[in-house]
Amino acid sequence: MSTKIRLARGGSKKRPYYRIVVADVRAPRDGRFIEKVGSYNPMLAKDHPERVTLIEERVKHWLGLGAQPTDRVLRFLDQAGIANRAARNNPNKATPGKKAQERTKRDADAAAAAAAEGENAEA
Repeated sequence: MSTKIRLARGGSKKRPYYRIVVADVRAPRDGRFIEKVGSYNPMLAKDHPERVTLIEERVKHWLGLGAQPTDRVLRFLDQAGIANRAARNNPNKATPGKKAQERTKRDADAAAAAAAEGENAEA
């Protein structure tokens, strides 16, 4: 049985509250879980000490048994010093999409043509 350490959403509409749980990968997001190992309240300030709470010894126990944390939970574990999250690098993130690149090329060509036309009119 493979397990994940993941978030289970609670709270009311537009007021999220998450439990950090160990669950079978086949269980639904807010469904059955094996054990609650912490909580996450995104409504609190980022520097608030109770924004993320973890039961560290249980998290370490489940990681030792092979439970895989989701990306968001891995961020929390990295901040707590329990697990290391590898740095990611996406150099293509800042490049515009295909249509935006075509549009800027078209605009640049039109500007160059207008400048060349303006020089011919002056001469």
